[in-house]
Amino acid sequence: LAAGAVALSAVPRVATAQAWPAQPVRMVVGFAAGQAIDILARLIAQSLTEQLNQQFIVENKPGAGGNIATEGVARAPADGYTLMVIGANNPINSTLYANLGFDLLKDFAPVAGIYRVFQVMEVNPAFPARTVPEFIAYAKAHPGKINFGSAGTGSVAHVTGEWFKMMAGIDMLHVPYRGAPLALADLLSGQVQVMFDNLPSSIEHIRAGRLRALGVSTAKPLELLPGVPTIAEFLPGFETSAFAGLGAPASTSREIVGKLKTAVNTALADPKLKARILDLGGVPMPMTPAEFGLFLAAETEKWAKVIRAANIKPG
Repeated sequence: LAAGAVALSAVPRVATAQAWPAQPVRMVVGFAAGQAIDILARLIAQSLTEQLNQQFIVENKPGAGGNIATEGVARAPADGYTLMVIGANNPINSTLYANLGFDLLKDFAPVAGIYRVFQVMEVNPAFPARTVPEFIAYAKAHPGKINFGSAGTGSVAHVTGEWFKMMAGIDMLHVPYRGAPLALADLLSGQVQVMFDNLPSSIEHIRAGRLRALGVSTAKPLELLPGVPTIAEFLPGFETSAFAGLGAPASTSREIVGKLKTAVNTALADPKLKARILDLGGVPMPMTPAEFGLFLAAETEKWAKVIRAANIKPG
């Protein structure tokens, strides 16, 4: 009887998963519309709408570094109708904020990766260093005299700069801004000397000679920046990126997660979508749920060490 009861209780769950999606699905983004993570979420949503014959709607809920949106999805019903577009901010925030109302690695079921955007270490052309080793040598000769700008405290640009400081054994002063455009403006004018920016917002300045690229945060050199070496060539193991992927409330059924994973990876295989991601300065990041889960765990662990060592507090 007990075994029969368990089997019967599983029937509605399986039936629900098979019928999914029977109504519109929300994909929540923790940032304002127009940013790269929002643009890519909308492209993926369009493809999922076409593949699964149901509306996938992107909903923007900015605030608290994306934590408001993330907590809302973590507490949503695990029925597949509320999804989270997880970004690089989420693993960082897991350590940066002391009292979050959710646990990224426990309260979410990883679904699939979407894309990665790498950082470029860049300086004002007036800065004397032309290579990463020259920059490190200059910084060691002038401790505390170099300002590095970022899109804000706890941003990928910030923690990347702090990690570079740790690995290179140098001292630089962090100058946070309200977004990358303001930081870039001061880098271009010479108010700050270096920045670890997401490639899309800086590549045209580099191509025009307004900024000098010293290195990229990839494991291998990027075709978009020929002749620019990886930072890892001089600091082995140095690799960072902004990224986006899809997550669902933790107890979402494997069947729904599986359908979503297949649909997302099918979207990423589309030549037009791949080209759009490349246009934005990123690379597609197709992953299984298990692979994306391991990726999130590794990112969380990496940035936890940096945040604690640098004693970074929320801005």
